[in-house]
Order: sequence, then structure tokens, then C-alpha cells
Amino acid sequence: MKILLIGSGGREHAIARSCVSSTSVERLYCAPGNPGINTIAEKTDIDINNHKEVIEFCQEHEIDLVIVGPEQPLADGISDALRIAGIKVFGPSKAAARLESSKGYAKDIMQRYNIPTAAYRKFTHTNKDEAIEYLRNHSTPVVVKADGLAAGKGVVVAETTDEAISAVLEMFDGMFGAAGASAVIEEFLTGEEASVFALCDGTSFVTLAPAQDHKRALDGDLGKNTGGMGSFAPARVVNEVVLNKIHTQVIAPLLQGMQTENAPFVGCLFVGLMIDNNEPRVVEFNARFGDPETQSVLSVFEGDLPKLLHSCAVGAIDPTCVTSTANGVACTVVLASKGYPDSFEKGFPITGILDAEKKAIVYHAGTTIKNNMLVTNGGRVLGVTAVRETLSNAIETAYSAMESITFENKYFRTDIGKKGLQHE
Repeated sequence: MKILLIGSGGREHAIARSCVSSTSVERLYCAPGNPGINTIAEKTDIDINNHKEVIEFCQEHEIDLVIVGPEQPLADGISDALRIAGIKVFGPSKAAARLESSKGYAKDIMQRYNIPTAAYRKFTHTNKDEAIEYLRNHSTPVVVKADGLAAGKGVVVAETTDEAISAVLEMFDGMFGAAGASAVIEEFLTGEEASVFALCDGTSFVTLAPAQDHKRALDGDLGKNTGGMGSFAPARVVNEVVLNKIHTQVIAPLLQGMQTENAPFVGCLFVGLMIDNNEPRVVEFNARFGDPETQSVLSVFEGDLPKLLHSCAVGAIDPTCVTSTANGVACTVVLASKGYPDSFEKGFPITGILDAEKKAIVYHAGTTIKNNMLVTNGGRVLGVTAVRETLSNAIETAYSAMESITFENKYFRTDIGKKGLQHE
């Protein structure tokens, strides 16, 4: 197969690594890629926001499958444009991607099809007084979410009523642009978080190793929400009983519901969950592989991933492409720029990756080449992933490997994976 991979983050680096290890793949192109991806894939200069340009590239290079990594192109309808042109694509339609691009829509779908989730109310900036009054009568903590895409940062877990009201007002005042014009206020769920990826062909699915993400910026799950500061997989909190409930109570009814809504879901359904007493409830849906969970999940995956994704794209998922969802345990520690998720500086030289790679996999996220030198170019810079037989060894190795990497203003959490040790 000839594959075009769209995206430039750590998630896409992990997908690219799985693609080049497959005997099914003849050539792998990336757009735009990053310095890590570009060492294993052929970089293209196409504008991923120009659907006509992407289609022409696919036709000219006889692309067999397009894999869409990030959420924004999906929300913009790139999959629809490709399918109309007769090009196979792993990624949901614009209508199905609303499960991520509108949190309010996702909550309504869950309510409509009896999928377990937190109680909620939706508000727009035009009725902010009503939202404030609702919060004054709501227990705390309470969760306030910008309705639209906000790069994983549009969620505030408010400990006090005043904090919740401030969060709503900031959203309505434009903190997240158009994404915050509407907000969802929902019940705070207790338990342990987990993420499950379901690869879907519209009607059927297979799930990969469950993972746990670390969203908060600071140790102890404190600080602001980020795109993710680290992950590990498999997350043992998702035992066989819990996974069966996720299959039967969440994924299967959702796929059936999306068929009923005339928006069948083809692609990776990311299910963010809170698990309490072996009972899963959905925190959020995403319409693509999660980041940095993908780095951990695909590092322990064994099988032919691109062949599996192609089978989803043609509507006939092939579970035999999976040899094992979890050969070992992976821990991913994100190296970020100090100040992330708020303002931060970039352009600092990065050294030590080759030494780190003697122990672990280093996934590029926010890097670029400047004056023939690798430098920082984002909030999340690198993901260091170690695979070992136990979680404790994977954690130890990831942190040991990470010490080899240096750049100015390097920041990381020191407790990635520790919550999972209780299940080991």
C-alpha cells in the first residue's frame, strides 16, 4: 500500500512508526510531518487544509489509504472530500467528527442512546446569566467545558462556584475563540480515568490496549488541563469486566446510534472514561487517536496496523490483523516547554536524543529544524516511551532515558504512571 499520513505530532510519529514496520506498506508519505516522522516517511509540501490539493496528490501518487491524525482536518470535512473523490480514508466524516468538535452534540448523543455519562446542561453566551445562576445552585467540584475544539485545553474542573463562574465567563468572552461560544456544564465524576481506542468500520470495531492519560500540567493532577503530559498502557483499571461493559454499553450502542443519525463512524473512536467500582462512564469522545496515549498504545501493539486501518476504511474490519494488543507495558513521559499550556518560549537546541534512544523510543511532537539544528517548536516537545515487562520498569526506564535529553526550559511531570502501580 501507498499511504498518506496527515499530521505533525507525537501521535502521528507513533502511527508512522507502525506503518513503516508493516510489510503491507510500500511507501509512506507525510503531510506536513515533523523531524522525527521525516526520517522514516517521505515529506510532502501539500497544504492539508486545501482538500483539492490533497486529492490531487493522492491521485497523482496512487495513494491507497489516507490516515488523518489531528482533529481539525476531520472537523473541516477532509474525509468527506476524499471519499467523494474515491480515495480510501481512515477518519470519520465531518458529521461523525461532531462527537469531538461539539461536546454538547456528544452529550446529546449519549443521552439519546442511553450511554452512561455525567449529568449536564448546555448554555450559550447569549444566556450566560442563566448559566451563572445554574452554577450558583450546583454542587462543587463541577466541570465546565468549551463546546468546540480547544486543543485539549478547553476543560476546567472548578473546585469552587466562583472558579466555575470565572471559567464560563472567560469562555464566553473569547478565551477559546468560537469554541467557547457555547459551554457544557456537567457533574464531576469520581473514579479513575482511562482511554480506550475503538477502530471502527461503521458497524463493527476492535479495541486496542486501554491507556491512562495525565491531563493536568503539574504533579498530583494539579494545575491546568493540557493536551496530555504522559500516558501508560495497558491500564489495568480496565479489566475484562470493565472492557466488556465499555464494548456493550458504550461503543456498540454509539456505532448503532451514529448509523441511525445517518453519520456512520469510520475511524478511531477515542473513548475517555471515568471508572468507579468497575462501572465505566464516558467523560468525552474524540474522533481520532489520542495524544499521548497513542505513543504508549502503539508501542505495545503487535500486528499489521495499516492493513487493519485499511480494512476499516473499506467497511470490512479485519480483526486477524491484530496479533496482540499489549505485548509488554509502555510508559510515555512528555517533555514540554516551561510555561505550557500557557505562553512559552521556543527555538532552543535539543541534544541527547540518540543516547535516550538506547533505552527508549523518542517521539517528536513540537520540534523543527533551524540552521541545521533540531530545536523546540511547541508546548509539548518530545514523548519518551519505554516498553518493559512491568509498569514499574517501564516508568523507571522512561525517566532514565529522558534524563539524556536536554533543552532550555525543559519541563515534565515526575509522577507519570504512578497511579497504575496499584493495579500491578
